[in-house]
This record gives sequence, C-alpha cells and structure tokens, in this order.
Amino acid sequence: MHLAYPAVLSALLFCTGLYGVLARRNAILVLMSVELMLNAVNLNLVAFDVWLSRTAEETLHSGQALTLFTIAIAAAEIGIGLAIVLAVYRNRGTSDIDRLRDSAESHEPDGQDSEALTAEQADRTGKAEATA
Repeated sequence: MHLAYPAVLSALLFCTGLYGVLARRNAILVLMSVELMLNAVNLNLVAFDVWLSRTAEETLHSGQALTLFTIAIAAAEIGIGLAIVLAVYRNRGTSDIDRLRDSAESHEPDGQDSEALTAEQADRTGKAEATA
C-alpha cells in the first residue's frame, strides 16, 4: 500500500471538516465536522504507523495506540459538547452559533445608564421565568 492514498484521503477529510467548522451555523453540525477532522488525523496516524512498521524490526504500533486514545477523547468531547449544546438550546431556544454570539455581545445603547439597563434586564428575566 502506498502512503499517498491514505494521506490524500485524510487531507480531503480534514479539509471537509475544516470547511464544516468554518461555514456551518448549527452547533451540532460543527461538532460533527470536528469529529470528521479527528477521524482524518486517526487515519493519518494508522497509515504512518503501518508505513513505518515495515522498516522497523520491532513494531510497537504506537500510531494505533495513539489512535485509540484519540477515539476515547473524541467520544468524551462529543458527550460534553452535546450536553452543552442541549443546555444552551434549552436556555436560549436556538443552537444557531451566530445568534448565540450576537446575544452574548450585547452592547449598551447610547443615552441609557447601566442601572436602567440592569432594571430592564431584571424585568425581562422575571417575565421569562413567569412564562416558563
């Protein structure tokens, strides 16, 4: 097996995942794209491990062992990421990354002081809690 075939496939998978991270707005699809990038790295690790083990007399298969650790970390990352996305969706009602970013970057309107804003925000949260 030539090393070029899995390397090219891994590069294509990684570029697809990178495009998904940069272009998607849904948090679930961003997490799926990160998983695609991690799988591309795993493919590279295994391919280079097989390629290097042909030249070495004693094979340690360290690339395959590192791939298993990467899979375990990716599973934990997806579990925690999905929990965070679900918590944000329950609190905010959306998983759109652009809307979450816009609501996090609230700017103070001109002509209002911070005390009036805090009273207005407290009134809004009280109405939101009453409806929930």
